[in-house]
Amino acid sequence: MKVRLYPTAEQKQLLAKQFGCARFWWNRSLGLQYKTRSTQGRWLKRTELNAMLPQLKKELPWLKTDCYSQVLQATSKHLEQALKNWFEGRAKKPRFKAKSNRQSISFPQNVLVISNHRSAFPSVLKRRGVAAQIKVPKVGLIDAKFTKEIEGIIKTVTISVTPSGKYYASIGLDLGDKEVKQSTDGAITGIDLGLKDYVTYHNGTDSYSVKHPKWLKRHERNLRYQQKQLSRRKKGSSRRNKARLLVARVHEKLSNARQDCLGARSLASFADAGSHRFLHKLSRKITALSQVVVVENLNIKGMVKNRKLSKAIAQSGWGMFLNFLDYKLKHKGGVLVEIDRFFPSSKLCSNCGHKYQELELSEREWTCSACMKKHSRDENAAKNIRVEGMRILGLGHSPRGDDVRLGTCSEQLSVKRVPTESLS
Repeated sequence: MKVRLYPTAEQKQLLAKQFGCARFWWNRSLGLQYKTRSTQGRWLKRTELNAMLPQLKKELPWLKTDCYSQVLQATSKHLEQALKNWFEGRAKKPRFKAKSNRQSISFPQNVLVISNHRSAFPSVLKRRGVAAQIKVPKVGLIDAKFTKEIEGIIKTVTISVTPSGKYYASIGLDLGDKEVKQSTDGAITGIDLGLKDYVTYHNGTDSYSVKHPKWLKRHERNLRYQQKQLSRRKKGSSRRNKARLLVARVHEKLSNARQDCLGARSLASFADAGSHRFLHKLSRKITALSQVVVVENLNIKGMVKNRKLSKAIAQSGWGMFLNFLDYKLKHKGGVLVEIDRFFPSSKLCSNCGHKYQELELSEREWTCSACMKKHSRDENAAKNIRVEGMRILGLGHSPRGDDVRLGTCSEQLSVKRVPTESLS
């Protein structure tokens, strides 16, 4: 659960000290790791780094007085995980942290949430959500805004501040041993992602196309102006810092617009809503109406190499949208199926299975020469993606039978199979 924090000026200073201590220990530990690797040919373990902390606190007393001890130990753990992710190819090489970037600290324990209090910001907290306080070691009670009640046991709390100056707390909760079994017994949905229509959705009976909001295009003019003002400011000046905050706020608005939306009651209302709504609630609506969602395994890294479409593809957030679908389906016991990226979903006729080999990217509609069926490119692709996903799960057959490529399921499933004729 992620909640907004409203610290006082004094609490911001106390948090800034802990941010600085954690950043100092991260940079020092990362430097030691690289030095040890070059001299001894090995990497330091987390226990070796933590063993250096008592002596370092004697040399630098502010590490002990300004920072909670477990924050530094959590920083060592995060560095170990960052190196592991780099070794296994899941992330880039860890870098040294700067004060101007996003800051965060983690508290593994001793953080409490207290409700029913008198806030220092009553007008702010009454706008939306429930007022509460979070008790943080060496900081005290910080006002917070919760949109729902906490369920489970609080494990780890990560406090962060964005480049625009907003404070958040990410609360890790232990909900107990609740295992959700995955099942394909339910509605099956095929979706096709694009740049003109962000999502084209087909569930076997209905199809909807949701227009691409094009978030960057709406903010691009303002972003260009603010970046120009920032480039003209003298480095180290207060006016440059103010200009930096304005640029950060534009990027934050763009990110928030991409992830969230104003809300819609159905996919039809999403299709009619226009360019102001998106990712979190769209993925929530799709997963609420579907037990199985079938998508293409897109090569996004390769697609952004296209000089003409790279900006539009990079700003679309397709990878983020697929991640949202994946974890929301797992939470309800659903399944996300990825078909092969080379499967000709747009070129196959969803009516007879004929392949239109000469289909160009500019052709948004085409007519099958075999059955004379007129197709909308994206809707036809969504239908073929759905049927191919059913074939992978053993719930149906593709129009072209054995001639199509085998897809790859995101996980090895052991689920109940249902006959094709029982699917709606």
